[in-house]
Amino acid sequence: MKKKLLSISMCAALALSLITGCGAGSESGSSSSSSSDVFKIGAIGPLTGGAAAYGNAVQWGAQIAVDEINEAGGINGYKIEYKAEDDECDNQKSVNAYNTLKDWGAQFIVGSTTSGCCIAVADEAHNDNIFQITPSGSAVDCVKYDNAFRVCFSDPAQGTASAQYIGEKKLATKVAIIYDSSDVYSSGITETFVAEAANQGLEIVSQEAFTADSKTDFSVQIQKAIDGQAELIFLPIYYSEAALILQQASTMGATATFFGCDGMDGILGVENFDTSLAEGLMLLTPFSADATDDLTKNFVAKFQEAHQIVPNQFAADAYDAVYAIKAAAEKAGITPDMSVSDICNAMKTAMTEISVDGLTSLGMTWSAAGEPTKEPKAVVIKNGEYVLAE
Repeated sequence: MKKKLLSISMCAALALSLITGCGAGSESGSSSSSSSDVFKIGAIGPLTGGAAAYGNAVQWGAQIAVDEINEAGGINGYKIEYKAEDDECDNQKSVNAYNTLKDWGAQFIVGSTTSGCCIAVADEAHNDNIFQITPSGSAVDCVKYDNAFRVCFSDPAQGTASAQYIGEKKLATKVAIIYDSSDVYSSGITETFVAEAANQGLEIVSQEAFTADSKTDFSVQIQKAIDGQAELIFLPIYYSEAALILQQASTMGATATFFGCDGMDGILGVENFDTSLAEGLMLLTPFSADATDDLTKNFVAKFQEAHQIVPNQFAADAYDAVYAIKAAAEKAGITPDMSVSDICNAMKTAMTEISVDGLTSLGMTWSAAGEPTKEPKAVVIKNGEYVLAE
């Protein structure tokens, strides 16, 4: 299945990382009702600005799940009212969005989309004892409280899984790393990747950093990889910077394979990017829109019909987040007339007792620490498309 390019408005190169703090609202579902009549789910993410490709994917993926659940009779017989708030990928605006949703009567928070915003909101949600599940906040501190859970892999898990995949699939023996030392996401993945690389027999021939203030010229980092005869260059970074690296690496004659993590998803949609430069690039992801199971095919079809683009993993994570809320709420037997705090306390226990077959993994479970257990997938870019790696 060909992955269509994201619209220009959604695909502006991201100048902000996901751990930088990530507001007009978007509301759907039934008209405003009292909390005793419906369950209220609020979502937070960047619906405008440079990171809108992530936030809109989350908003739209969650919306599909809400619509499906409502059509099937709701949660414990109660329909869902859903509202999304824009935080523009800014920490303080994310807190403001949270307060707007709290005033609206939200009983569950899906978000925030990005790690820095998620951490800022987590402090507030913990104080209020409101249940929070982030689809895509991967920093360790996103789930530092007992009311917070996540659907995506944590940063440390991504680094370990990437090294294991490269080692087990024998993709390379000599590996170079180019990462953002000013970014918790990138640094966290790099740290665990390096630790696991030793266990996989991988030689790190260069480990070169850049920062948020120096991310336009990567010639030094690329040359170090070339000099070290790297067979694979690991890029635990976001796709905007990765696009520049691929462009410059091509000019410099680098021939190594490139490998990224979830922040790489979306590189084919970068404005004015020659997608042929990404040929053979691999990334570890929990979701592939090319999967042939019925759940994925149905989700992709609905997403494409509504938005004329193929969903990325952020949309899939949000879809799974809403279904995790449904499964835990039904396990706990909660009703909308319960207090937000009582709902949260019941959800904390129920989340550790459920198993969800979702878009991003079958048999997903959660620990009391908020971490999911799920299987990663790898995709490779071939002829301008994302396809499952063999």
